Amino acid sequence: MASLPKNGHIHFVGIGGVGLSAIARILLAQGYTVSGSDRAESVYTAALARDGAMIHIGHEAGHIAGADALIITAAASADHVEVAAARAAGVPVYQRADIIASIMADKQVIAVAGTHGKTTTTAMVTHMLITTGRDPSYIIGGTLSTTGVNGAAGKSGWFVIEADEYANMFHGLRPDIAIVTNVEWDHPDFFPTEGDLFRSFSHFAGLVRGTMIACADDPGALRLGETISDVEKAYYGIDSPAARLRAVEIERGTTGYRFGVMDSQTRLGTVQLAIPGRHNVLNALGALNAVMLAGVGFDEAARALESFAGTGRRFDVRGEIGSVTVIDDYAHHPTAIRATLEAARGRFPGQAVWAVWQPHTFSRTRALWREYAAAFADADHVLVTPIYAAREQPVEGVTAERLVSEMSHADARSVPNLDAAADLLLAEVEAPAVIVIMSAGDAPKIGEAYLYRKAMQ
Repeated sequence: MASLPKNGHIHFVGIGGVGLSAIARILLAQGYTVSGSDRAESVYTAALARDGAMIHIGHEAGHIAGADALIITAAASADHVEVAAARAAGVPVYQRADIIASIMADKQVIAVAGTHGKTTTTAMVTHMLITTGRDPSYIIGGTLSTTGVNGAAGKSGWFVIEADEYANMFHGLRPDIAIVTNVEWDHPDFFPTEGDLFRSFSHFAGLVRGTMIACADDPGALRLGETISDVEKAYYGIDSPAARLRAVEIERGTTGYRFGVMDSQTRLGTVQLAIPGRHNVLNALGALNAVMLAGVGFDEAARALESFAGTGRRFDVRGEIGSVTVIDDYAHHPTAIRATLEAARGRFPGQAVWAVWQPHTFSRTRALWREYAAAFADADHVLVTPIYAAREQPVEGVTAERLVSEMSHADARSVPNLDAAADLLLAEVEAPAVIVIMSAGDAPKIGEAYLYRKAMQ
């Protein structure tokens, strides 16, 4: 475990990313001098600059001047200008997995892992601890509506963290309580096979010092629990007989769900959830299980959960105009797409559902090709933008146009760019309708353009 120099100057390469920006925010609160660079401004860089970090837009060797250590994004290559300058100057360079344990030293850690659902579940745990007066430190992969930030240094002994599997970041954690929402193949650029990803999750599970809470309704999470020994396990779910903590009598309301919670044969009470989607009933069960292990009584936790309003870019309502609602969501895996569209169908009954999807990375699109082609059954209309390359180069034959041609959907179309998507929506969407923009890239610009231009009409 690497440690950072006390009260030193820490420079971040990729500080605008959701993960690194949260760490930077915590180090600021702990008295460190923080600087960082990124290729473009973001809401996270703006917030950090406001709170005292020195932010550079663009990358130059001179940005590392005075730094005692660098923390870098996994996307930064060894020849990155700032990384190379640091190594030449003898300044240590770390990734998140190298230093995350030292940041959480002397804390009781609740870590939330899973191919999807981990941001919302982490936010639920954090919200319940904050609302019940526990004041945790936290790092979340999205902006928590409760506080308006994605990370903070609390005063209690609890630390809640979203445990990211990419680049094995979560191997740097030693959680006292861990939640595993699901285990499905993703990030094929880092995990070439499903087995590679499962072994990574198995290693993480073996690092748990207390209890691993797993979703028994997910085959991958259940298998993980069954193959891990020497770790205490607890299971939650709706349908699986292996689940001890279960949701029963599930009722869908106008905005969310109401359901009873059983602990084995004992009814604990009722939960009113203000966010849509049956998948969020499962997320709530996992979060409740964790906070109860942390000492929060069920009734207190359930009351706190009632006021949970979600996180940024997770079924995030960006605006409504003329009986058309625009929603941003981070869904970029087939399972997450299906869950998001199911939530939209339930939340807006009788309205046309427009799914606007920006595929994220060529490797993921190629690896999950068939699953993507079948993921849009709950949408009335589907628009697919060009693939967001992120850290990758194009792959011959892997295009949005070809993928759309293989969909069996009655109205699935590709668009050449984001502006064209906004143009099509303006021309064809008829109220009442909901537009769900699903992207881990820059496609939220489509919704912004639609709302602005619609208001100007």
